[in-house]
Amino acid sequence: MSRPSRRAVLAGTAAAAALTAVPFAPGHAQAAENTADASSYRWRNVVIGGTGFVTGVMFHPRVRGLAYARTDIGGAYRWDDRAARWTPLLDHLGWDDWNLLGVEAMAVDPAHPDRLYLACGTYAQAWAGTGAILRSDDRGTTWRRTDLTVKLGANEDGRGTGERLLVDPRDSGTLWLGTRHDGLWRSTDRGATWAPAPGFPAAPAAGGQGVTLLVAAGRTVYAGWGDADGTAPNLFRTADGRTWEAVPGQPSGTAARVPVRAAYDGHARELYVTYADAPGPNGQSTGGVHKLRTTDGRWTDVTPVRPGGTTGDGSTDTFGYGGVAVDARRPGTVVVSTNNRWALVDTLFRTTDGGRTWTSLKDSAVLDVSETPYLEWGEDRPKFGWWIQAVAVDPYDARHVVYGTGATLYATRDLRHWAPRIRGLEESSVTQLISPPAGGAHLLSGSRDIGVMYHERLTSSPARGMATNPVTGSATGLAQAASRPAYVVRTGWGDHGNGAYSRDGGRTWAPFASQPALAKDAPGPIAVNADGGVLLWSFVHWDGTRYPAHRSADNGTTWSEVPSFPKGAVPVADPVDPALFYAYDTDAGVLLASTDGGRTFTARATGLPSGDSQFKLAAAPGRSGDLWLSAKENGLHRSTDGGATFTRVTSCRSSHTLGFGKAADGAGYPAIYQVGSTGAGTAVHRSDDEARTWTRINDDQHQWGWTGETITGDPRVHGRVYLATNGRGIQYGEPR
Repeated sequence: MSRPSRRAVLAGTAAAAALTAVPFAPGHAQAAENTADASSYRWRNVVIGGTGFVTGVMFHPRVRGLAYARTDIGGAYRWDDRAARWTPLLDHLGWDDWNLLGVEAMAVDPAHPDRLYLACGTYAQAWAGTGAILRSDDRGTTWRRTDLTVKLGANEDGRGTGERLLVDPRDSGTLWLGTRHDGLWRSTDRGATWAPAPGFPAAPAAGGQGVTLLVAAGRTVYAGWGDADGTAPNLFRTADGRTWEAVPGQPSGTAARVPVRAAYDGHARELYVTYADAPGPNGQSTGGVHKLRTTDGRWTDVTPVRPGGTTGDGSTDTFGYGGVAVDARRPGTVVVSTNNRWALVDTLFRTTDGGRTWTSLKDSAVLDVSETPYLEWGEDRPKFGWWIQAVAVDPYDARHVVYGTGATLYATRDLRHWAPRIRGLEESSVTQLISPPAGGAHLLSGSRDIGVMYHERLTSSPARGMATNPVTGSATGLAQAASRPAYVVRTGWGDHGNGAYSRDGGRTWAPFASQPALAKDAPGPIAVNADGGVLLWSFVHWDGTRYPAHRSADNGTTWSEVPSFPKGAVPVADPVDPALFYAYDTDAGVLLASTDGGRTFTARATGLPSGDSQFKLAAAPGRSGDLWLSAKENGLHRSTDGGATFTRVTSCRSSHTLGFGKAADGAGYPAIYQVGSTGAGTAVHRSDDEARTWTRINDDQHQWGWTGETITGDPRVHGRVYLATNGRGIQYGEPR
């Protein structure tokens, strides 16, 4: 909808680092110190419902009600049919293993219902670590792990293809893994060890898609190849696991350049394959659907609608094909999805006669998104979907169809009425959190892709959906006037304005009357002074380019440049004195302050940690000049004189983000929450004694990968903390 999206195609290392904000080397998480009270905290998701790209969904072929879903950055889930909700399976992955929260592929063993395999690895870029295979014998409750020597790309182009992982139909001990840049791999010991598969005919390319899909058709394994040019073969098969051949007679041309997904109709002995000119989810403009009768090798073009037609407004109806699923009990019943169809909106096509005729399920669909109102995206009605590459048909109920989109999972039981099947699956990448001291909501949030939300309840999706007037995509700033909490401002990426204010605590919004020209292409963070009279807006382009900040003293009606403000820095308002603002120059390691309401800034403390734009400055509530600097591995630093001097806090080894909440009974200082280390590993901590001592409050089963973006306590409830994750939504913890 607007950039930058955490699901955007990563064009290079610099852009990738800027978007993901997690440039850390992979490894194995270590347990942090002071864990005695970790189990006394209960952790849950603040409910939004989905919000991310569901890249794969599958029903187990032999167990009624058992299903799994995978996401590009938010782990994998198992469907709990009795509770009617998804159970997250990878929350145990810790700080050092953040790259494994992206799931490239998944596989089940039809002969052993409790076995589940995941191929994990979010990025294949040079700065990311290698992937891993996770193996479970209890449906994802516990895992064994094999680290690979190759990289996977669950959040890169082609992440909706697949599945790239398969249990061999002849031998449950043999698994196949399709990689992007290293060809086809095989394991003969149930995924414990891996080696390149001998004899596979396609040569890997450093920047290609590699193996896009693996599927079993009877006892034969088929592999799709994403790097052909439309003339060379891109679908191969083996009947013995040793020798491979190109499938004779396979389709060619631009519309069949990339095999996206495949499904086998065992009754009719026909293999259905969806194709496009690019792997998707972006960049597809044509495609098709073909089926192979495996008994005699006959191919048939069964494309429901050919891309390239003209819409009512004269635009071109370009798209590819994505998901495909067959009815396990009714021969010739198949569902396929279009993908990247922006002109006429994506749909599912269904056939009951082997592809001779098709029906568009979108045309009769009744969508009910009342459980997750944000799916209306500020419009009168929701879309049927986009980025549809994951489709599944329940093997025990032909009318039970599930499909993934760029934001949710939809399901139906009658092929007409659809609703999100998303409870328990939370995938937002969160960047902003505010817990107001008063008002109807205990939490305001800002996330990538879905903007700002007003959480009137933590246990249900916000009734108002995403903030509108204007609608923005990824949020870049969210701030509240400390002594006037009804006044809130927000900034973000959008096509109809990039900044807005609220006078009712974030319930309703109005756009700034004007905005600097920079705002459309570089809407960075914003701050508001204590009484709500001055706004300070910093500007950072999605590629990292920084620009001068601007100031408004009339609620965004007019703006003036602030030349002395460090370009791209995050402005911080003093919570008591309306004349005071602060900024931390991460390039120079200098704390700057303004005493004239943000008109001019001058240097105060110098010689502080530098060289990392992720260093964060926080101001303690209710106190003027009480500043805390989280400098990652350079530790935690504090100033009590408005930034004139800083002292390192010796109780912390590292600090990545820090926030405040209601003080403990009898304490004279707010509770402090931080993501950092007091010993050997990174974890979530609380201090009730002004950072003299810390207690770890999460445990090894609740780590959520990288959590260094933002954290805040609740100023009305001691012990409650809200934590932003990069793909597992907002976690909130409370003492048991």
